[in-house]
Formats: sequence, C-alpha cells, structure tokens
Amino acid sequence: MYSVRLADLPPDFRARALRWAAAFPYCAYFEPNTIQYPQGAFNQRLAVRHRPAYSPGSLAELEQWLGQSSQAPRCGILTYDLKNEVEALHSHNPDNLNWPTLHFFEPEIWLDWLETTLTIHTTAAGSLPASEVLEQILAARPLAPAQETAPSFQARLPKPEYLAAVEAIREDILNGEVYELNLCQEFFAENVVLEPVEVFLRLLKTSPTPFAAFYRWHDHYLLCASPERFLRRQGTTLLSQPIKGTIRRGSTPATDEQQRQTLLHDEKERAENLMIVDLVRNDLARVAETGTVHVPELFGLYPFRHVWQMISTVQATAQPGLGLVDALRATFPMGSMTGAPKIRAMQLIEHYERSRRGLYSGSIGYVLPNGDFDFNVVIRSLQYRQDTGYLSFQVGSAITYDSVPEHEYQECLLKAQGLLEVLGADIA
Repeated sequence: MYSVRLADLPPDFRARALRWAAAFPYCAYFEPNTIQYPQGAFNQRLAVRHRPAYSPGSLAELEQWLGQSSQAPRCGILTYDLKNEVEALHSHNPDNLNWPTLHFFEPEIWLDWLETTLTIHTTAAGSLPASEVLEQILAARPLAPAQETAPSFQARLPKPEYLAAVEAIREDILNGEVYELNLCQEFFAENVVLEPVEVFLRLLKTSPTPFAAFYRWHDHYLLCASPERFLRRQGTTLLSQPIKGTIRRGSTPATDEQQRQTLLHDEKERAENLMIVDLVRNDLARVAETGTVHVPELFGLYPFRHVWQMISTVQATAQPGLGLVDALRATFPMGSMTGAPKIRAMQLIEHYERSRRGLYSGSIGYVLPNGDFDFNVVIRSLQYRQDTGYLSFQVGSAITYDSVPEHEYQECLLKAQGLLEVLGADIA
C-alpha cells in the first residue's frame, strides 16, 4: 500500500489514471463527481486486472466466489438479462452488445481516493510496486485521438412505433395488466471509431453525476453517467434510492425554480414515484428485519446539469448474514426500470421493446472485503464495442394511464441530450 497527498498530484490526475487503466483488459472506475447526494455517492475507486481469472457466470457462482476471502474490492457488472435467473423470464430480442450476463473481477491493482489522500494497493499478482504504479500514471498522456466522426444514431423503435407502443401500454393498464411500465428504446450507430476514455472524460464534464462509472471487459466498454443508486449495504443498513420524475432545468434562476415547483406538484410524476417506492419497499421487506423498512425521504427534488429529478429514499435493516446475492434475488432489477407489478411489467417490456437492454437498466458496483456493497442503476450511459464499432444508448420513461405519448417521447430525448452533446451527434 502506498499513499500520496491529493494536493501533491497534478490537476489532471484522474484523466491520467483512466488513460493508464484503460490499457488493462479488465478495468472499473467509480466516480462521485464531488456531488452532495442524500446518504452519499459512490466512493471514488479505480481497479484493474491484467491476467485472466475466473469470473462467476451465475448468481450461485457469484455467491460462492464472494464467500472466498479477499483483501481487494470485487468490481462487477449485472446486465438487465440477469432477470432471467432471478425470475422465470426470457430474452429473445436482438442483442448487438453481447455482454456477459454478469461479470466480476478481483483487481491486481486498485486506487482509493480518500478525503485528502490517494491510496494505491497492489497484490502479489499485480507484480508492480505501488510507487511504480504512480510513476506510470503520472507519465500517462492523452491518447492519440481516434479518427472520430460524429455518429448519426438510428432508432431501433421508430417514433411512430414508439407512440403506438405507449398507447398499447395505456390499454394494458386500463385492462389491469400493470399499473406502470418503464418503456425504453435504443438508439444505435454502427462502424463508429472513438476513444472510450476521452469520451467518458467529456461525459463527466458535460453530465457530472454521483454514480458515474467506466467499465472495460475486453473490447466492450460502458461509459456511465448515472444519477441513480440501485442498492447499498453499509453495515446492517440497506438503502435504495429510486428515481421517478424528470423535468428540464430552467435557463434562469426564476424559471429553474418554476420548473422545480412544477415537478414537485405534478400528480402524475408523484404517482409514478410512489408506485415504485411501494415496489422497492416490498422488495426490501423480503430481506429485511421485520418492521424496519421505512422511507426517510419521499419526493426529494435534486438538480443535475440538464434536469431536475424526483428521488425517494427507502431504507431497512438487513437480515443477519445477508449477502449481495440474497439481496439481488429479492430486488433485481431496480423497480424504477421495470414498472409494477414487476414480473408482469418485465414480460410486457420484452414484448414492446425491440432490443435487449444489455447493461442499460442493469448495474455496476463493488463489493468490499467486509461484505458491504454499492451498486448503481445503469442509465444515461453509452455502451460501445470497439471490435465491431457498435455504439448504443437507451432511454426510457414510466408509462401510466395518464401518459401522453408525445410527452413521453420528448422525455426520452431530454434524457439523451447529454450523451448526444458529448458525441456531437444527432438522431437520424
């Protein structure tokens, strides 16, 4: 272990560290962006591994692997399709991303940003002494720019079909199939050449969020600017913070406050949020001590660069011995990305959507040696395959009976705004 004062590091140290780390075939980075968030944001952490190693391929294997002693944080991803192991569901829509259903790795080298210091950890397998790791990072320079061209995204679900799907879901709601359904759509571009680290750094600048993350698995990259926490365990406390409710920021302080008040008093948005809070409460109750599930904050409003978000906090005391896999079996995927009731909503999602979500609405996070963990909801994210040039992002909104199809479509475009700005891109 090697520590250095943050004040002694260059201002662009984060960028240098990411450029260094992205050369490894397994890389995970978690970024809180110094945002003040209720109950705290991600811990800033960078982890890498060079040598191939066993990675669990199912929840049962993950549980066994996490039970083995380790001094390193385990870092990993959970795709939305993990739902098929949690429930009797299936995914048959096209998949051009082809992530593993879940992937975790134990790093050989990892960096932890603390309040005033940076700590570098290495294992015997890491081979490099920590001081040499620092030297390599400090020597890292901006990567040679790829021959980037602004991609033009195509809709997997063309607008007329999206609007028709919203109307069909409203009919499903009227017929009692669901109360609310989160309908998502993919925008994709092909044969794209970009440098993932440089795009991610631009994304952090354009859309700073408390649960941002970068993940590399061979030629697959996730560039994530998520504002939403899925699930955290800290000691005996479980915490989930669903987001439901979005409105554009105002261009002046007066119009911004007007927008905030509009969102606060929007009955449709409040109803969406409350339905998901009830779902999360029920999920947590399956793994919590009886009577401990409560809601410290309902309908909290928080500003981000482009939008106001309505965020609620659900908290509980974990049952003794609760591990990550037990928690996932009770709560995955996050209800804010499915709808309610959850299982029927996921069945209808498979019917109405035109592509698999991949990591979108899945999760990325870390598990500490003491069993504590923190995972986000993968939204506001780019998924990129460097080997094929396939670039994808997805956006969605919660459909209720009161939904106006055109308004839901515009909400999707609003959520895409930051991603399109970073790429200088448009939608064909």
